[in-house]
Amino acid sequence: MVFAYRGQPLMLKSQVTITKKNAFKCLISLKAFIWFGCVDRCRKGNPSKSRCYKKIILLASFLGLLNGCSNQDPSTENRINEEKVSPKAVVEESRADAIRSHMAMRQYYSQLIKNDEVSNPYYGNTLVKRYEKALSLASKDNNRSAMAGLMARLGLALVDYGSIEEGIERLNQSYKLYDSLPLPKNTLGELAYAIGVAHMRLGETENCCANHVAESCIIPFAKSAIHSNRRGSEEAIRFFAQAINTKGVLQKTKYRSMWLINLAYMTLGDYPDKVPVEYRIPEKAFETEVQFKKFKNVAPDLGLATDSLAGGVIVEDMDGDNDMDVIVSSWEKSESLRFYENQGSEGFIEKTKITNLNEIPGGLNLTPADYDNDGDIDIYVSRGAWLWDQGKIPDSLLQRQDDGTYLDVTYMAGMGRENYPSQAAAWADYDNDGDLDLFVGNEHSLSNGAIAERNGQVAGIVAPSQLFQNQGDGTFIDVAELAGVKNYRFCKGCSWGDLNNDRWPDLVVSNLSGENRLYINNRDGTFKDMAQEAGITEPFNSFPVWVWDFNNDGLQDIFIAGYTGSTSSYMRYALGERIENAPQTFGHYIAQGDLKFKNLAKVQGLDGPVLTMGANFGDLNNDGFLDFYLGTGQPDIAELVPNQMFFNERGLAVHDVTMAIGMGHLQKGHAISFVDIDNDGDQDVFQQMGGAKRVDKYRDSLYANPGHNNHWIKIRLEGVISNRSAIGAKIKVTIGGGERSIYRSINTGGSFGANPLQEHIGLGAFKKIDKIEIFWPTSNTSQVFSNISADQSIVIKEGDESFKKVNNISFLIDGYSTQ
Repeated sequence: MVFAYRGQPLMLKSQVTITKKNAFKCLISLKAFIWFGCVDRCRKGNPSKSRCYKKIILLASFLGLLNGCSNQDPSTENRINEEKVSPKAVVEESRADAIRSHMAMRQYYSQLIKNDEVSNPYYGNTLVKRYEKALSLASKDNNRSAMAGLMARLGLALVDYGSIEEGIERLNQSYKLYDSLPLPKNTLGELAYAIGVAHMRLGETENCCANHVAESCIIPFAKSAIHSNRRGSEEAIRFFAQAINTKGVLQKTKYRSMWLINLAYMTLGDYPDKVPVEYRIPEKAFETEVQFKKFKNVAPDLGLATDSLAGGVIVEDMDGDNDMDVIVSSWEKSESLRFYENQGSEGFIEKTKITNLNEIPGGLNLTPADYDNDGDIDIYVSRGAWLWDQGKIPDSLLQRQDDGTYLDVTYMAGMGRENYPSQAAAWADYDNDGDLDLFVGNEHSLSNGAIAERNGQVAGIVAPSQLFQNQGDGTFIDVAELAGVKNYRFCKGCSWGDLNNDRWPDLVVSNLSGENRLYINNRDGTFKDMAQEAGITEPFNSFPVWVWDFNNDGLQDIFIAGYTGSTSSYMRYALGERIENAPQTFGHYIAQGDLKFKNLAKVQGLDGPVLTMGANFGDLNNDGFLDFYLGTGQPDIAELVPNQMFFNERGLAVHDVTMAIGMGHLQKGHAISFVDIDNDGDQDVFQQMGGAKRVDKYRDSLYANPGHNNHWIKIRLEGVISNRSAIGAKIKVTIGGGERSIYRSINTGGSFGANPLQEHIGLGAFKKIDKIEIFWPTSNTSQVFSNISADQSIVIKEGDESFKKVNNISFLIDGYSTQ
């Protein structure tokens, strides 16, 4: 009999003869195994009883091979030994199954991609074809009012599809036709706004895209980023001004036009001087209270400025050579995942084809972990988000092979049976059995009219969330119903953490247009939603989420970012307008103990409008407190708002340092990762860029940290009894003679973007660490290491009495000093 442990095939064999005298001991051992290995799960109602049966069968087979447990003679024993299956054969059979699963998924997506290029409501050409046909019919009937409306819709669809100048032509035709009709003149004001947006996009395409530099589209605009081709922005200014000054135009349209006209002036280098004072954004709106060293976008220099639509990112040591590699995705399914290998001072080399990722269709989010405990990082790819019924397509589980390639083992793992639209997934060992399970947050919209309305009269669908329990043999079973975590809300983010400090992972689920969830682990395979009792149901419209220790008090806190507002609300906020009793836009929940949380968002300055999508956290200045970066935007190409960086002041306050740090990118911001990409001891920030529409592609960014003269330590944990990735393990670092402690838990950070599983901990001015304490929830064991030097990378293996130092080779980024 052959089975696998941590990815290695093991043989069950016996050289022991068991007689009638000790046969009773065999039975006693069997009963003990069944009792201790299975009953603890089964008696608690654990949904995966199959594990119990597998263990029973496994042991029974094992005993069957023992000579004393049967009447086999020595010749039979010899024959069994001769017929042993080799480990190589087992590996080859497993790989063959993986290849079959991989090829089945390729076949499925080969046809879907062809259809997707046409039918996708965001980047397909269905709307263009539909409006062209309708316009043709209206023209035959000489229905001038219908023609005007259809020309406008066609123009907007053409711009979204990337045919900008053709779209502008159609919009102009619509304007002339509307102007000739006996309609209220505010109609022309609304159309003027739309034409202004089209010209604004033309300016971006001709300058930020066609003549891209590292500083493009980042406010405040550097001299190198000023548009040399001025026609797009100049025309945008003309039409936005018309919209603003048209009597009867919607207030929302007026404020949106005011916001965008300021941006258009910025692209020409004419803000603030040439912006009419009556709709100028005050300069103080772009001032930073706390000064911060400026980061520079070095992605073009390092070969990482991938041009794509919205997607995910993993930054991790994927090949085990002690430096960080990058994997990015686009939600456009015809665009495969892309792998960039870190070559140090030589930059990054794309190895997409070599790693087989060119055969993996795109997805909106990527979630890494070593699910099979074999020592390398596997990947879960989320797909179907924002697509309602059209999004009921398979996600992918990618297993890294020994040769460095990836195979899609979704079907083999039993995960592709029920498919729903999703972009949120999170790994954890929720049942503390030593392997990682996966929660997949799906977008349920059947009972939520607000969600259907967002997508334009699209019927809602049933989409329960899923909890895949790892069976330890490469397969998973969805136990969400028995666990009580089906959610039945429009999930946009999910994150695990031990929120009541009982060793068992709890689950936070962020829902759009619905209350958030806090599923507390009952330690018997089930969960209880205690969001109401804990006080974390808001924001009502939320997106990314994470669990962290914001103030280093040893209690895990929760952060939930909102997804509400528009350029209109940004403009009103910049003008100083505030709405009394406005709903919360941030859930900055600080733990008070006993599963009670207090939202300190408004107290700490997080009260503005926010359109958060990608998000993550890290320590920008190595002071030991976690800062965070929010990617912003909406599918609408007009929603241009800066991505925002927030600095954590010793757990007491939050400051927006976006303008000072140079990370106020206007393009749509998606997955984010904080990572020391150049091994110089401080965290840089990678951001996957690009929007939903075909016209909204953009290049990814990597912001290099200039350094802040503080100390640090990087710790990678390796589970033995616990899961190999060490997800859920806790770290406590004590410095300053015991005066200060820093707390971390192993995870990949926020729900949209993946930090490395290596923990980067800033130490401030301290050059020595008094104590490092590691707690392993699964084995309920601790390790303590004392008197450790700062400024090094170490690996700590569960149960070992010493740690291993890792030799990281640093390299120079854009003139910034390294070690």
